Amino acid sequence: MTAPHPDVADLAPKVAARAEEIEAARRLPADLAAELAAAGLFRLVVPKSLGGLELPPGEVVATIEAMAQADASVAWCLMIAATTGLTSAYLPREIAAEVFADPNVITGGVFAPMGKAVVDGDDYVVSGRWSWGSGTANCAWIVGGSLIFEDSAMRLLPSGQPDHRMMVMPRADVELIDTWHSAGLKGTGSGDFAVEELRVPRARSVSLIVDAPVEKGPLYAFPAFGLLALGIAAVAAGNARAALDEVKAALASKRAPGSKRTAAERGAVQVEVAKSEARLRAARAFLYGAIAEAWEIAQATGSIDLDTRAELRLAATHMTRTAAEVTREAYDLGGGAALFLSNPLQRRFRDAHAMTQHMMVSPATYELTGRVLLGLPTDASTL
Repeated sequence: MTAPHPDVADLAPKVAARAEEIEAARRLPADLAAELAAAGLFRLVVPKSLGGLELPPGEVVATIEAMAQADASVAWCLMIAATTGLTSAYLPREIAAEVFADPNVITGGVFAPMGKAVVDGDDYVVSGRWSWGSGTANCAWIVGGSLIFEDSAMRLLPSGQPDHRMMVMPRADVELIDTWHSAGLKGTGSGDFAVEELRVPRARSVSLIVDAPVEKGPLYAFPAFGLLALGIAAVAAGNARAALDEVKAALASKRAPGSKRTAAERGAVQVEVAKSEARLRAARAFLYGAIAEAWEIAQATGSIDLDTRAELRLAATHMTRTAAEVTREAYDLGGGAALFLSNPLQRRFRDAHAMTQHMMVSPATYELTGRVLLGLPTDASTL
Protein backbone atom coordinates (compact mmCIF):
# COMPACT_ATOMS: atom_id res chain seq x y z
CA MET A 1 0.00 0.00 0.00
CA THR A 2 1.15 3.55 -0.76
CA ALA A 3 2.94 5.19 2.17
CA PRO A 4 2.40 8.77 3.40
CA HIS A 5 5.09 11.42 3.63
CA PRO A 6 7.40 10.30 6.49
CA ASP A 7 7.09 13.55 8.47
CA VAL A 8 3.40 12.87 9.13
CA ALA A 9 4.35 10.23 11.70
CA ASP A 10 6.09 12.91 13.81
CA LEU A 11 3.55 15.69 13.23
CA ALA A 12 0.31 13.74 13.66
CA PRO A 13 0.63 13.18 17.45
CA LYS A 14 1.25 16.92 17.95
CA VAL A 15 -1.83 17.70 15.89
CA ALA A 16 -4.00 15.13 17.71
CA ALA A 17 -2.98 16.51 21.09
CA ARG A 18 -4.29 19.95 20.10
CA ALA A 19 -7.58 18.86 18.51
CA GLU A 20 -9.78 20.57 21.09
CA GLU A 21 -7.71 23.77 20.87
CA ILE A 22 -8.02 23.76 17.07
CA GLU A 23 -11.78 23.26 17.29
CA ALA A 24 -12.15 26.10 19.79
CA ALA A 25 -9.95 28.48 17.78
CA ARG A 26 -11.92 27.69 14.59
CA ARG A 27 -8.70 27.76 12.56
CA LEU A 28 -5.36 26.05 12.08
CA PRO A 29 -2.96 27.64 14.60
CA ALA A 30 -0.16 29.58 12.92
CA ASP A 31 2.61 27.62 14.65
CA LEU A 32 1.21 24.29 13.48
CA ALA A 33 0.79 25.66 9.97
CA ALA A 34 4.44 26.72 10.05
CA GLU A 35 5.53 23.21 11.11
CA LEU A 36 3.53 21.61 8.30
CA ALA A 37 5.01 24.12 5.85
CA ALA A 38 8.57 23.44 7.03
CA ALA A 39 7.99 19.73 6.40
CA GLY A 40 6.92 20.54 2.84
CA LEU A 41 3.37 19.25 3.35
CA PHE A 42 1.80 22.24 1.61
CA ARG A 43 3.98 21.60 -1.46
CA LEU A 44 2.93 18.01 -2.16
CA VAL A 45 1.97 18.75 -5.78
CA VAL A 46 4.25 21.73 -6.47
CA PRO A 47 6.74 20.86 -9.24
CA LYS A 48 10.24 19.82 -8.26
CA SER A 49 11.50 22.58 -10.56
CA LEU A 50 10.05 25.05 -8.04
CA GLY A 51 11.33 23.21 -4.98
CA GLY A 52 8.14 21.20 -4.46
CA LEU A 53 7.76 17.51 -3.74
CA GLU A 54 5.74 16.59 -6.86
CA LEU A 55 4.61 13.37 -5.20
CA PRO A 56 2.67 10.66 -7.02
CA PRO A 57 -1.08 11.03 -6.38
CA GLY A 58 -1.23 7.90 -4.22
CA GLU A 59 1.35 9.36 -1.84
CA VAL A 60 -0.50 12.69 -1.77
CA VAL A 61 -3.71 10.93 -0.78
CA ALA A 62 -1.96 8.71 1.80
CA THR A 63 -0.34 11.77 3.40
CA ILE A 64 -3.63 13.65 3.75
CA GLU A 65 -5.38 10.51 4.98
CA ALA A 66 -2.76 9.94 7.69
CA MET A 67 -3.09 13.53 8.90
CA ALA A 68 -6.89 13.20 8.99
CA GLN A 69 -6.57 10.37 11.49
CA ALA A 70 -5.04 12.95 13.82
CA ASP A 71 -7.48 15.77 13.04
CA ALA A 72 -9.80 16.23 10.06
CA SER A 73 -9.72 20.04 10.14
CA VAL A 74 -5.94 20.14 9.92
CA ALA A 75 -6.00 17.58 7.13
CA TRP A 76 -8.61 19.66 5.29
CA CYS A 77 -6.40 22.75 5.47
CA LEU A 78 -3.48 20.63 4.29
CA MET A 79 -5.57 19.31 1.40
CA ILE A 80 -6.76 22.76 0.31
CA ALA A 81 -3.28 24.29 0.48
CA ALA A 82 -1.68 21.33 -1.29
CA THR A 83 -4.20 21.22 -4.13
CA THR A 84 -4.12 25.01 -4.51
CA GLY A 85 -0.41 24.53 -5.05
CA LEU A 86 -1.37 22.88 -8.33
CA THR A 87 -1.64 26.40 -9.78
CA SER A 88 2.17 26.42 -9.74
CA ALA A 89 2.15 23.98 -12.65
CA TYR A 90 -0.14 26.21 -14.74
CA LEU A 91 1.29 29.69 -14.11
CA PRO A 92 3.99 31.09 -16.42
CA ARG A 93 7.30 29.95 -14.98
CA GLU A 94 8.46 33.42 -13.93
CA ILE A 95 5.16 34.08 -12.13
CA ALA A 96 5.17 30.65 -10.49
CA ALA A 97 8.72 31.29 -9.28
CA GLU A 98 7.57 34.56 -7.71
CA VAL A 99 4.55 33.07 -5.95
CA PHE A 100 6.31 29.92 -4.74
CA ALA A 101 9.77 31.38 -4.09
CA ASP A 102 9.50 30.94 -0.32
CA PRO A 103 9.86 27.20 0.44
CA ASN A 104 7.42 27.64 3.34
CA VAL A 105 4.78 29.52 1.35
CA ILE A 106 1.14 28.53 1.96
CA THR A 107 -1.50 29.08 -0.69
CA GLY A 108 -5.26 28.63 -0.54
CA GLY A 109 -8.51 29.95 -1.87
CA VAL A 110 -11.65 29.11 -3.80
CA PHE A 111 -12.17 27.92 -7.37
CA ALA A 112 -15.85 28.90 -7.57
CA PRO A 113 -16.27 32.09 -9.68
CA MET A 114 -17.69 34.36 -6.99
CA GLY A 115 -15.67 37.35 -8.20
CA LYS A 116 -15.73 39.64 -11.23
CA ALA A 117 -12.56 40.38 -13.21
CA VAL A 118 -12.67 43.22 -15.75
CA VAL A 119 -10.00 43.23 -18.47
CA ASP A 120 -7.95 46.43 -18.36
CA GLY A 121 -4.84 46.26 -20.51
CA ASP A 122 -2.42 43.72 -19.06
CA ASP A 123 -4.40 43.50 -15.82
CA TYR A 124 -7.69 42.30 -14.46
CA VAL A 125 -9.51 44.62 -12.07
CA VAL A 126 -11.00 42.21 -9.58
CA SER A 127 -13.84 42.62 -7.09
CA GLY A 128 -15.70 39.96 -5.18
CA ARG A 129 -16.40 38.09 -2.01
CA TRP A 130 -15.73 34.37 -1.70
CA SER A 131 -16.99 31.85 0.85
CA TRP A 132 -15.23 28.68 2.07
CA GLY A 133 -11.71 30.14 2.32
CA SER A 134 -10.23 27.22 4.28
CA GLY A 135 -6.91 28.02 5.94
CA THR A 136 -6.62 31.48 4.39
CA ALA A 137 -5.44 33.06 7.64
CA ASN A 138 -2.10 31.29 7.17
CA CYS A 139 -1.74 31.96 3.44
CA ALA A 140 0.72 34.27 1.70
CA TRP A 141 -1.25 34.04 -1.57
CA ILE A 142 -4.99 33.52 -1.99
CA VAL A 143 -6.80 32.53 -5.19
CA GLY A 144 -10.37 33.47 -6.06
CA GLY A 145 -12.35 32.30 -9.07
CA SER A 146 -13.72 35.21 -11.10
CA LEU A 147 -15.97 35.66 -14.12
CA ILE A 148 -14.18 37.54 -16.91
CA PHE A 149 -15.73 40.72 -18.33
CA GLU A 150 -14.41 42.44 -21.43
CA ASP A 151 -15.88 45.47 -23.21
CA SER A 152 -18.70 45.58 -20.64
CA ALA A 153 -19.81 42.01 -21.45
CA MET A 154 -19.20 38.65 -19.84
CA ARG A 155 -16.67 36.71 -21.88
CA LEU A 156 -17.84 33.30 -23.06
CA LEU A 157 -15.93 30.16 -23.95
CA PRO A 158 -16.46 28.44 -27.32
CA SER A 159 -18.80 26.05 -25.48
CA GLY A 160 -21.02 29.00 -24.61
CA GLN A 161 -20.19 28.72 -20.90
CA PRO A 162 -18.92 31.79 -19.00
CA ASP A 163 -15.16 32.22 -18.97
CA HIS A 164 -13.71 32.31 -15.47
CA ARG A 165 -10.22 32.23 -14.07
CA MET A 166 -8.60 31.97 -10.66
CA MET A 167 -6.92 35.21 -9.64
CA VAL A 168 -3.75 34.74 -7.58
CA MET A 169 -3.72 37.59 -5.05
CA PRO A 170 -1.25 38.62 -2.30
CA ARG A 171 -2.67 38.01 1.16
CA ALA A 172 -1.93 41.63 2.11
CA ASP A 173 -4.43 42.81 -0.53
CA VAL A 174 -7.24 40.52 0.63
CA GLU A 175 -9.72 41.18 3.44
CA LEU A 176 -10.46 38.15 5.61
CA ILE A 177 -13.96 38.09 7.11
CA ASP A 178 -14.72 35.90 10.14
CA THR A 179 -17.88 34.07 9.09
CA TRP A 180 -16.85 30.52 10.01
CA HIS A 181 -19.32 29.38 12.67
CA SER A 182 -20.01 25.84 11.53
CA ALA A 183 -21.08 22.45 12.84
CA GLY A 184 -18.31 20.44 11.18
CA LEU A 185 -14.68 21.04 10.21
CA LYS A 186 -14.76 23.87 12.72
CA GLY A 187 -10.97 24.14 12.87
CA THR A 188 -10.51 24.95 9.19
CA GLY A 189 -11.09 28.70 9.45
CA SER A 190 -13.13 28.55 6.24
CA GLY A 191 -14.41 32.12 6.43
CA ASP A 192 -15.10 34.58 3.64
CA PHE A 193 -12.54 36.78 1.93
CA ALA A 194 -12.98 39.79 -0.32
CA VAL A 195 -11.23 42.30 -2.58
CA GLU A 196 -12.44 45.53 -4.16
CA GLU A 197 -11.03 46.73 -7.51
CA LEU A 198 -7.75 44.93 -7.01
CA ARG A 199 -5.38 44.94 -9.98
CA VAL A 200 -4.11 41.46 -10.80
CA PRO A 201 -1.72 40.93 -13.73
CA ARG A 202 -3.39 38.77 -16.34
CA ALA A 203 -0.37 36.45 -16.24
CA ARG A 204 -1.07 35.82 -12.54
CA SER A 205 -4.33 34.00 -13.25
CA VAL A 206 -5.15 30.40 -14.06
CA SER A 207 -7.98 28.50 -15.72
CA LEU A 208 -8.09 24.83 -14.83
CA ILE A 209 -10.61 24.35 -17.64
CA VAL A 210 -8.92 25.88 -20.70
CA ASP A 211 -5.26 26.33 -19.73
CA ALA A 212 -2.73 23.54 -20.25
CA PRO A 213 -0.15 22.96 -17.52
CA VAL A 214 3.30 24.38 -18.17
CA GLU A 215 4.87 21.47 -16.29
CA LYS A 216 4.78 18.18 -18.22
CA GLY A 217 5.30 15.53 -15.51
CA PRO A 218 2.72 12.73 -15.23
CA LEU A 219 1.28 14.27 -12.05
CA TYR A 220 0.01 17.18 -14.14
CA ALA A 221 -1.74 14.82 -16.53
CA PHE A 222 -4.11 14.10 -13.63
CA PRO A 223 -7.31 16.16 -13.84
CA ALA A 224 -7.12 19.12 -11.47
CA PHE A 225 -10.67 18.63 -10.21
CA GLY A 226 -9.98 14.93 -9.84
CA LEU A 227 -7.04 15.68 -7.56
CA LEU A 228 -9.24 17.96 -5.45
CA ALA A 229 -11.89 15.25 -5.14
CA LEU A 230 -9.23 12.70 -4.21
CA GLY A 231 -7.98 15.05 -1.50
CA ILE A 232 -11.47 15.31 -0.01
CA ALA A 233 -11.78 11.52 -0.10
CA ALA A 234 -8.44 11.24 1.69
CA VAL A 235 -9.63 13.42 4.57
CA ALA A 236 -12.86 11.41 4.75
CA ALA A 237 -11.03 8.07 4.78
CA GLY A 238 -8.68 9.11 7.58
CA ASN A 239 -11.48 10.58 9.65
CA ALA A 240 -13.58 7.41 9.34
CA ARG A 241 -10.61 5.21 10.18
CA ALA A 242 -10.04 7.18 13.36
CA ALA A 243 -13.76 7.07 14.27
CA LEU A 244 -13.81 3.27 14.01
CA ASP A 245 -10.59 2.91 15.99
CA GLU A 246 -11.91 5.27 18.68
CA VAL A 247 -15.24 3.47 19.08
CA LYS A 248 -13.58 0.04 19.16
CA ALA A 249 -11.38 1.21 22.04
CA ALA A 250 -14.43 2.57 23.86
CA LEU A 251 -16.46 -0.61 23.33
CA ALA A 252 -13.68 -2.71 24.87
CA SER A 253 -14.26 -1.09 28.26
CA LYS A 254 -17.89 0.05 28.09
CA ARG A 255 -20.42 -1.91 30.19
CA ALA A 256 -24.14 -1.47 30.61
CA PRO A 257 -25.23 -0.86 34.24
CA GLY A 258 -25.20 -4.18 36.10
CA SER A 259 -23.59 -6.10 33.24
CA LYS A 260 -20.34 -8.03 33.48
CA ARG A 261 -19.92 -8.10 29.70
CA THR A 262 -18.31 -5.28 27.79
CA ALA A 263 -20.15 -3.81 24.82
CA ALA A 264 -17.52 -5.42 22.59
CA GLU A 265 -18.67 -8.87 23.76
CA ARG A 266 -22.20 -8.38 22.43
CA GLY A 267 -22.95 -10.17 19.18
CA ALA A 268 -24.93 -7.29 17.67
CA VAL A 269 -22.00 -4.92 18.26
CA GLN A 270 -19.54 -7.36 16.71
CA VAL A 271 -21.70 -7.59 13.57
CA GLU A 272 -21.91 -3.81 13.15
CA VAL A 273 -18.17 -3.31 13.69
CA ALA A 274 -17.35 -6.02 11.14
CA LYS A 275 -19.74 -4.56 8.55
CA SER A 276 -18.33 -1.07 9.03
CA GLU A 277 -14.76 -2.34 8.66
CA ALA A 278 -15.68 -4.13 5.45
CA ARG A 279 -17.39 -1.09 3.95
CA LEU A 280 -14.53 1.27 4.79
CA ARG A 281 -11.82 -1.07 3.55
CA ALA A 282 -13.73 -1.80 0.32
CA ALA A 283 -14.22 1.90 -0.46
CA ARG A 284 -10.57 2.58 0.33
CA ALA A 285 -9.43 -0.27 -1.93
CA PHE A 286 -11.52 1.16 -4.78
CA LEU A 287 -10.01 4.60 -4.18
CA TYR A 288 -6.38 3.50 -4.17
CA GLY A 289 -7.00 1.04 -7.01
CA ALA A 290 -8.42 3.79 -9.22
CA ILE A 291 -5.48 6.06 -8.37
CA ALA A 292 -2.93 3.35 -9.17
CA GLU A 293 -4.57 2.58 -12.51
CA ALA A 294 -4.73 6.26 -13.49
CA TRP A 295 -1.13 6.85 -12.40
CA GLU A 296 0.06 3.98 -14.56
CA ILE A 297 -1.79 5.45 -17.56
CA ALA A 298 -0.46 8.97 -16.86
CA GLN A 299 3.13 7.72 -16.71
CA ALA A 300 2.76 5.69 -19.88
CA THR A 301 0.84 8.15 -22.06
CA GLY A 302 1.05 11.61 -20.47
CA SER A 303 -2.74 11.92 -20.43
CA ILE A 304 -5.78 10.35 -18.76
CA ASP A 305 -8.80 9.31 -20.78
CA LEU A 306 -12.38 10.23 -19.93
CA ASP A 307 -13.33 6.79 -18.58
CA THR A 308 -10.41 6.81 -16.16
CA ARG A 309 -11.20 10.37 -15.03
CA ALA A 310 -14.78 9.29 -14.35
CA GLU A 311 -13.54 6.31 -12.34
CA LEU A 312 -11.34 8.59 -10.21
CA ARG A 313 -14.28 10.86 -9.41
CA LEU A 314 -16.60 7.94 -8.71
CA ALA A 315 -14.06 6.40 -6.34
CA ALA A 316 -13.57 9.72 -4.54
CA THR A 317 -17.28 10.36 -4.15
CA HIS A 318 -17.95 6.79 -3.04
CA MET A 319 -15.13 6.99 -0.49
CA THR A 320 -16.33 10.29 0.97
CA ARG A 321 -19.95 9.26 1.28
CA THR A 322 -19.18 5.75 2.54
CA ALA A 323 -16.84 7.27 5.12
CA ALA A 324 -19.67 9.48 6.37
CA GLU A 325 -21.93 6.45 6.74
CA VAL A 326 -19.24 4.48 8.57
CA THR A 327 -18.57 7.42 10.87
CA ARG A 328 -22.29 7.66 11.65
CA GLU A 329 -22.27 3.95 12.49
CA ALA A 330 -19.31 4.49 14.84
CA TYR A 331 -21.20 7.40 16.41
CA ASP A 332 -24.25 5.17 16.92
CA LEU A 333 -22.11 2.46 18.53
CA GLY A 334 -20.69 5.11 20.86
CA GLY A 335 -24.12 5.49 22.47
CA GLY A 336 -25.11 8.44 24.61
CA ALA A 337 -21.50 9.33 25.40
CA ALA A 338 -20.99 10.32 21.74
CA LEU A 339 -23.47 13.15 22.18
CA PHE A 340 -21.07 15.21 24.27
CA LEU A 341 -18.75 17.70 22.60
CA SER A 342 -15.86 16.34 24.66
CA ASN A 343 -16.20 12.95 22.93
CA PRO A 344 -13.99 12.59 19.83
CA LEU A 345 -16.78 10.70 18.04
CA GLN A 346 -18.94 13.83 18.16
CA ARG A 347 -16.33 15.77 16.21
CA ARG A 348 -15.66 12.89 13.81
CA PHE A 349 -19.40 12.64 13.06
CA ARG A 350 -19.79 16.36 12.37
CA ASP A 351 -16.61 16.57 10.32
CA ALA A 352 -17.59 13.59 8.15
CA HIS A 353 -20.92 15.13 7.23
CA ALA A 354 -19.36 18.52 6.52
CA MET A 355 -17.15 16.89 3.89
CA THR A 356 -20.10 15.41 2.00
CA GLN A 357 -21.33 18.94 1.26
CA HIS A 358 -18.42 19.74 -1.06
CA MET A 359 -19.53 20.00 -4.68
CA MET A 360 -16.67 17.79 -5.91
CA VAL A 361 -18.17 14.78 -4.08
CA SER A 362 -21.85 15.75 -4.06
CA PRO A 363 -24.60 13.33 -5.21
CA ALA A 364 -24.57 15.14 -8.57
CA THR A 365 -21.21 13.55 -9.32
CA TYR A 366 -22.95 10.17 -9.54
CA GLU A 367 -25.00 11.55 -12.42
CA LEU A 368 -21.88 12.96 -14.07
CA THR A 369 -19.94 9.70 -13.81
CA GLY A 370 -23.03 7.68 -14.65
CA ARG A 371 -23.34 9.47 -17.99
CA VAL A 372 -19.79 8.45 -18.82
CA LEU A 373 -20.42 4.87 -17.75
CA LEU A 374 -23.48 4.76 -20.00
CA GLY A 375 -21.63 6.24 -22.96
CA LEU A 376 -23.75 9.39 -23.07
CA PRO A 377 -22.50 12.84 -24.20
CA THR A 378 -21.02 14.50 -21.12
CA ASP A 379 -19.63 17.93 -20.25
CA ALA A 380 -16.42 16.68 -18.69
CA SER A 381 -14.80 20.08 -18.12
CA THR A 382 -14.93 19.66 -14.33
CA LEU A 383 -14.40 15.89 -14.23
